[in-house]
Amino acid sequence: MRLRSTALLSTLAVTAIALAGCSGEPAPESSPSASAAGDLCGAAVGSGAASEAVTVEGEPGEASTATFEKPLEITELQSTVVAEGEGEPIEAGQLIEYAMSAYDATTGEELGVIGYEEGQLLPQQITPESVFAQILGCATVGTRVVSTFPASQGQDGSEVPGQVYVFDLTGVTPSAAWGDPQEPVGGEPTVELADDGEPTITLPDAEAPSETQVSELKVGDGDTVESGDQVLVQYTGVKWSDGSVFDSSWVNGAPTAFVTNQVVPGFTKALEGQTVGSQVLVTMPPADGYGSSEGHELQDETLTFVVDILATQHPAPAQ
Repeated sequence: MRLRSTALLSTLAVTAIALAGCSGEPAPESSPSASAAGDLCGAAVGSGAASEAVTVEGEPGEASTATFEKPLEITELQSTVVAEGEGEPIEAGQLIEYAMSAYDATTGEELGVIGYEEGQLLPQQITPESVFAQILGCATVGTRVVSTFPASQGQDGSEVPGQVYVFDLTGVTPSAAWGDPQEPVGGEPTVELADDGEPTITLPDAEAPSETQVSELKVGDGDTVESGDQVLVQYTGVKWSDGSVFDSSWVNGAPTAFVTNQVVPGFTKALEGQTVGSQVLVTMPPADGYGSSEGHELQDETLTFVVDILATQHPAPAQ
Protein backbone atom coordinates (compact mmCIF):
# COMPACT_ATOMS: atom_id res chain seq x y z
CA MET A 1 0.00 0.00 0.00
CA ARG A 2 1.40 3.41 -0.93
CA LEU A 3 0.19 6.38 1.03
CA ARG A 4 -0.35 9.91 -0.14
CA SER A 5 2.57 12.16 0.62
CA THR A 6 0.49 14.09 3.15
CA ALA A 7 -0.37 10.91 5.05
CA LEU A 8 3.20 9.74 5.21
CA LEU A 9 4.43 13.15 6.24
CA SER A 10 1.83 13.14 9.01
CA THR A 11 3.28 9.85 10.18
CA LEU A 12 6.72 11.43 10.25
CA ALA A 13 5.33 14.41 12.16
CA VAL A 14 4.01 12.09 14.86
CA THR A 15 7.37 10.44 15.24
CA ALA A 16 9.05 13.84 15.35
CA ILE A 17 6.82 14.77 18.28
CA ALA A 18 7.77 11.54 20.01
CA LEU A 19 11.43 12.21 19.32
CA ALA A 20 11.25 15.70 20.79
CA GLY A 21 9.94 14.16 23.99
CA CYS A 22 12.72 11.58 24.07
CA SER A 23 15.67 13.87 23.52
CA GLY A 24 15.69 15.35 26.99
CA GLU A 25 17.65 18.36 25.73
CA PRO A 26 16.24 21.87 25.28
CA ALA A 27 16.38 23.40 21.84
CA PRO A 28 19.17 25.94 21.29
CA GLU A 29 18.10 29.55 21.82
CA SER A 30 20.04 30.86 18.82
CA SER A 31 19.90 29.88 15.17
CA PRO A 32 22.79 27.71 13.93
CA SER A 33 25.36 29.01 11.50
CA ALA A 34 25.57 27.45 8.05
CA SER A 35 29.09 26.18 8.86
CA ALA A 36 28.07 24.31 11.99
CA ALA A 37 28.56 20.81 10.59
CA GLY A 38 29.98 19.71 13.92
CA ASP A 39 26.69 20.60 15.60
CA LEU A 40 24.90 18.20 13.25
CA CYS A 41 27.42 15.46 14.01
CA GLY A 42 26.79 15.87 17.71
CA ALA A 43 23.01 15.82 17.26
CA ALA A 44 22.95 12.31 15.76
CA VAL A 45 21.53 9.52 17.90
CA GLY A 46 23.41 6.23 18.16
CA SER A 47 22.96 2.89 16.51
CA GLY A 48 21.45 0.06 18.54
CA ALA A 49 19.96 -3.41 18.61
CA ALA A 50 16.67 -2.38 16.99
CA SER A 51 18.06 -0.40 14.07
CA GLU A 52 20.80 -2.98 13.50
CA ALA A 53 18.20 -5.77 13.32
CA VAL A 54 16.70 -4.33 10.11
CA THR A 55 17.88 -5.75 6.78
CA VAL A 56 17.52 -3.44 3.80
CA GLU A 57 17.51 -4.57 0.17
CA GLY A 58 17.90 -2.20 -2.76
CA GLU A 59 20.35 0.47 -3.82
CA PRO A 60 20.47 3.87 -2.11
CA GLY A 61 18.52 6.40 -4.13
CA GLU A 62 15.93 3.78 -5.10
CA ALA A 63 12.93 2.50 -3.16
CA SER A 64 14.03 -0.13 -0.67
CA THR A 65 12.60 -3.18 1.07
CA ALA A 66 13.19 -3.58 4.80
CA THR A 67 12.71 -6.83 6.72
CA PHE A 68 13.01 -7.65 10.41
CA GLU A 69 11.70 -10.12 12.98
CA LYS A 70 8.25 -9.07 14.09
CA PRO A 71 7.38 -7.50 16.39
CA LEU A 72 10.54 -5.41 16.55
CA GLU A 73 11.17 -4.18 20.09
CA ILE A 74 12.07 -0.49 20.05
CA THR A 75 12.78 1.28 23.32
CA GLU A 76 14.44 4.44 22.01
CA LEU A 77 15.22 6.27 18.83
CA GLN A 78 18.14 4.64 17.04
CA SER A 79 19.76 5.25 13.66
CA THR A 80 22.18 3.00 11.78
CA VAL A 81 24.07 3.87 8.61
CA VAL A 82 23.63 1.02 6.13
CA ALA A 83 25.37 2.71 3.19
CA GLU A 84 27.66 5.73 3.33
CA GLY A 85 27.35 8.21 0.50
CA GLU A 86 30.22 9.59 -1.54
CA GLY A 87 28.99 13.19 -1.51
CA GLU A 88 29.87 16.09 0.77
CA PRO A 89 28.82 16.12 4.45
CA ILE A 90 25.69 18.16 5.05
CA GLU A 91 25.86 21.35 7.11
CA ALA A 92 23.44 23.13 9.40
CA GLY A 93 21.10 25.47 7.55
CA GLN A 94 21.20 23.56 4.27
CA LEU A 95 18.07 22.40 2.44
CA ILE A 96 18.36 18.63 2.30
CA GLU A 97 16.66 16.41 -0.25
CA TYR A 98 15.53 13.00 0.97
CA ALA A 99 13.39 9.98 0.24
CA MET A 100 12.06 7.35 2.60
CA SER A 101 10.19 4.13 3.19
CA ALA A 102 8.18 3.51 6.38
CA TYR A 103 7.19 0.26 8.10
CA ASP A 104 5.06 -0.75 11.06
CA ALA A 105 7.43 -2.22 13.66
CA THR A 106 4.76 -4.57 15.01
CA THR A 107 3.45 -6.08 11.77
CA GLY A 108 6.24 -5.33 9.30
CA GLU A 109 3.66 -3.74 6.96
CA GLU A 110 4.96 -1.12 4.56
CA LEU A 111 3.28 2.17 5.45
CA GLY A 112 4.49 4.18 2.50
CA VAL A 113 7.26 5.08 0.07
CA ILE A 114 7.89 8.66 -0.98
CA GLY A 115 10.51 10.99 -2.40
CA TYR A 116 11.96 8.79 -5.14
CA GLU A 117 10.12 10.66 -7.88
CA GLU A 118 10.24 14.35 -8.76
CA GLY A 119 7.68 16.57 -7.13
CA GLN A 120 6.84 14.33 -4.17
CA LEU A 121 8.63 16.08 -1.29
CA LEU A 122 9.96 19.54 -0.59
CA PRO A 123 13.51 19.85 0.77
CA GLN A 124 13.79 20.49 4.50
CA GLN A 125 16.16 22.85 6.26
CA ILE A 126 18.32 20.87 8.66
CA THR A 127 19.35 22.32 12.01
CA PRO A 128 20.94 20.64 15.03
CA GLU A 129 17.63 20.65 16.91
CA SER A 130 15.64 19.10 14.04
CA VAL A 131 14.50 15.49 13.84
CA PHE A 132 16.47 15.08 10.62
CA ALA A 133 19.71 16.01 12.42
CA GLN A 134 19.09 13.32 15.01
CA ILE A 135 18.49 10.78 12.26
CA LEU A 136 21.19 11.85 9.79
CA GLY A 137 23.74 13.85 11.78
CA CYS A 138 26.33 15.27 9.38
CA ALA A 139 25.97 12.39 6.91
CA THR A 140 27.36 12.63 3.40
CA VAL A 141 25.01 12.99 0.43
CA GLY A 142 24.08 9.53 -0.84
CA THR A 143 23.93 8.00 2.64
CA ARG A 144 21.18 5.57 3.60
CA VAL A 145 20.18 5.08 7.24
CA VAL A 146 17.71 2.89 9.11
CA SER A 147 15.93 4.67 11.94
CA THR A 148 13.70 3.02 14.52
CA PHE A 149 11.11 5.05 16.46
CA PRO A 150 9.49 3.73 19.65
CA ALA A 151 5.73 3.68 20.10
CA SER A 152 4.24 7.03 21.07
CA GLN A 153 0.96 8.70 21.86
CA GLY A 154 -0.77 10.53 19.04
CA GLN A 155 -2.25 14.00 19.40
CA ASP A 156 -5.70 12.44 19.65
CA GLY A 157 -4.57 10.23 22.53
CA SER A 158 -4.36 7.04 20.46
CA GLU A 159 -1.24 4.90 20.53
CA VAL A 160 1.04 5.14 17.51
CA PRO A 161 2.96 1.88 17.09
CA GLY A 162 6.73 1.80 16.72
CA GLN A 163 7.96 2.51 13.23
CA VAL A 164 10.95 1.73 11.05
CA TYR A 165 12.18 4.23 8.47
CA VAL A 166 14.72 3.85 5.70
CA PHE A 167 15.99 7.33 4.83
CA ASP A 168 18.04 8.20 1.75
CA LEU A 169 19.87 11.53 1.80
CA THR A 170 19.65 12.25 -1.90
CA GLY A 171 21.01 15.78 -2.26
CA VAL A 172 21.17 19.40 -1.16
CA THR A 173 19.03 22.11 -2.78
CA PRO A 174 20.74 25.49 -3.39
CA SER A 175 19.25 28.41 -1.47
CA ALA A 176 19.04 30.54 -4.63
CA ALA A 177 18.00 29.94 -8.25
CA TRP A 178 20.63 28.14 -10.31
CA GLY A 179 19.14 28.27 -13.82
CA ASP A 180 20.65 29.70 -16.98
CA PRO A 181 20.67 33.53 -17.01
CA GLN A 182 18.38 35.17 -19.56
CA GLU A 183 18.65 38.47 -21.38
CA PRO A 184 16.70 41.14 -19.43
CA VAL A 185 13.60 42.61 -21.00
CA GLY A 186 13.98 46.30 -21.85
CA GLY A 187 11.95 48.71 -19.77
CA GLU A 188 11.38 46.27 -16.93
CA PRO A 189 12.89 46.57 -13.42
CA THR A 190 16.58 45.65 -13.20
CA VAL A 191 17.98 43.17 -10.70
CA GLU A 192 21.42 42.84 -9.15
CA LEU A 193 22.33 39.75 -7.11
CA ALA A 194 24.53 39.58 -4.04
CA ASP A 195 27.02 36.73 -3.65
CA ASP A 196 24.43 34.67 -1.78
CA GLY A 197 21.76 35.36 -4.43
CA GLU A 198 19.76 38.02 -2.59
CA PRO A 199 18.33 40.44 -5.18
CA THR A 200 18.31 44.22 -5.23
CA ILE A 201 15.52 45.57 -7.43
CA THR A 202 15.72 48.93 -9.21
CA LEU A 203 12.50 50.19 -10.74
CA PRO A 204 12.43 52.13 -14.04
CA ASP A 205 11.41 55.77 -14.18
CA ALA A 206 8.10 54.98 -15.81
CA GLU A 207 4.41 54.52 -15.15
CA ALA A 208 3.44 51.30 -13.47
CA PRO A 209 2.15 48.65 -15.90
CA SER A 210 -1.61 48.17 -16.03
CA GLU A 211 -1.33 44.40 -16.51
CA THR A 212 0.81 41.78 -14.82
CA GLN A 213 4.22 41.34 -16.45
CA VAL A 214 6.21 38.13 -15.99
CA SER A 215 9.72 37.45 -17.30
CA GLU A 216 12.40 34.88 -16.55
CA LEU A 217 15.76 36.09 -15.24
CA LYS A 218 17.01 32.49 -15.02
CA VAL A 219 15.53 29.31 -16.48
CA GLY A 220 15.98 26.17 -14.41
CA ASP A 221 16.25 22.54 -15.44
CA GLY A 222 13.93 21.09 -12.79
CA ASP A 223 10.35 19.93 -12.56
CA THR A 224 7.52 22.12 -13.84
CA VAL A 225 5.34 23.92 -11.29
CA GLU A 226 1.72 22.86 -11.71
CA SER A 227 -1.52 24.38 -10.48
CA GLY A 228 -2.03 23.58 -6.80
CA ASP A 229 1.61 22.67 -6.18
CA GLN A 230 3.30 23.56 -2.94
CA VAL A 231 6.42 25.50 -3.84
CA LEU A 232 9.55 26.39 -1.90
CA VAL A 233 10.82 29.84 -2.86
CA GLN A 234 13.02 32.77 -1.99
CA TYR A 235 11.52 36.14 -2.78
CA THR A 236 11.89 39.89 -2.42
CA GLY A 237 9.03 42.33 -3.03
CA VAL A 238 9.15 46.10 -3.55
CA LYS A 239 6.47 48.76 -3.90
CA TRP A 240 6.36 50.56 -7.26
CA SER A 241 5.33 53.77 -5.53
CA ASP A 242 8.68 54.28 -3.78
CA GLY A 243 10.87 51.22 -4.53
CA SER A 244 11.02 50.17 -0.89
CA VAL A 245 11.24 46.51 0.13
CA PHE A 246 8.08 45.51 1.99
CA ASP A 247 8.73 41.78 2.34
CA SER A 248 11.60 39.37 1.75
CA SER A 249 12.37 35.77 2.66
CA TRP A 250 16.04 36.72 2.54
CA VAL A 251 15.51 39.12 5.44
CA ASN A 252 13.37 36.56 7.24
CA GLY A 253 16.27 34.10 7.13
CA ALA A 254 14.86 31.10 5.25
CA PRO A 255 12.91 30.14 2.11
CA THR A 256 9.16 29.91 2.44
CA ALA A 257 6.58 27.42 1.14
CA PHE A 258 3.03 28.00 -0.06
CA VAL A 259 0.45 26.60 -2.48
CA THR A 260 0.34 28.30 -5.87
CA ASN A 261 -3.42 28.80 -5.94
CA GLN A 262 -3.65 30.09 -2.38
CA VAL A 263 -1.77 33.35 -2.96
CA VAL A 264 -2.54 36.58 -4.82
CA PRO A 265 -3.26 36.07 -8.55
CA GLY A 266 -0.02 37.75 -9.64
CA PHE A 267 2.03 35.16 -7.78
CA THR A 268 0.00 32.35 -9.32
CA LYS A 269 0.63 33.75 -12.81
CA ALA A 270 4.34 34.12 -12.07
CA LEU A 271 4.92 30.57 -10.81
CA GLU A 272 2.66 28.10 -12.58
CA GLY A 273 4.32 26.70 -15.70
CA GLN A 274 7.83 27.69 -14.57
CA THR A 275 10.58 25.17 -13.86
CA VAL A 276 12.42 24.53 -10.61
CA GLY A 277 15.71 26.42 -10.52
CA SER A 278 14.21 29.43 -12.30
CA GLN A 279 14.23 33.04 -11.15
CA VAL A 280 11.15 35.02 -12.11
CA LEU A 281 10.53 38.75 -12.21
CA VAL A 282 6.88 39.72 -11.84
CA THR A 283 5.21 43.11 -11.62
CA MET A 284 1.53 43.05 -10.70
CA PRO A 285 -1.04 45.88 -10.52
CA PRO A 286 -3.39 46.00 -7.53
CA ALA A 287 -5.96 43.85 -9.35
CA ASP A 288 -3.55 40.90 -9.25
CA GLY A 289 -2.10 41.88 -5.88
CA TYR A 290 -4.01 43.03 -2.82
CA GLY A 291 -6.57 45.21 -4.59
CA SER A 292 -9.51 43.15 -3.34
CA SER A 293 -8.25 43.13 0.26
CA GLU A 294 -10.18 46.04 1.69
CA GLY A 295 -8.08 48.02 4.15
CA HIS A 296 -4.82 46.16 3.35
CA GLU A 297 -1.79 48.46 3.44
CA LEU A 298 -0.84 47.26 -0.07
CA GLN A 299 -4.35 47.48 -1.52
CA ASP A 300 -3.50 50.29 -3.94
CA GLU A 301 0.11 49.31 -4.64
CA THR A 302 1.66 47.90 -7.80
CA LEU A 303 4.18 45.32 -6.62
CA THR A 304 7.35 43.89 -8.13
CA PHE A 305 8.82 40.58 -6.94
CA VAL A 306 11.90 38.57 -7.74
CA VAL A 307 11.13 34.91 -6.97
CA ASP A 308 13.62 32.02 -6.91
CA ILE A 309 11.84 28.67 -7.38
CA LEU A 310 13.79 26.12 -5.32
CA ALA A 311 11.41 23.13 -5.34
CA THR A 312 7.85 22.04 -6.04
CA GLN A 313 5.63 19.35 -4.56
CA HIS A 314 2.70 18.19 -6.67
CA PRO A 315 -0.73 17.59 -5.12
CA ALA A 316 -1.26 14.01 -4.02
CA PRO A 317 -3.40 12.01 -6.46
CA ALA A 318 -6.91 11.17 -5.31
CA GLN A 319 -7.33 7.67 -3.92
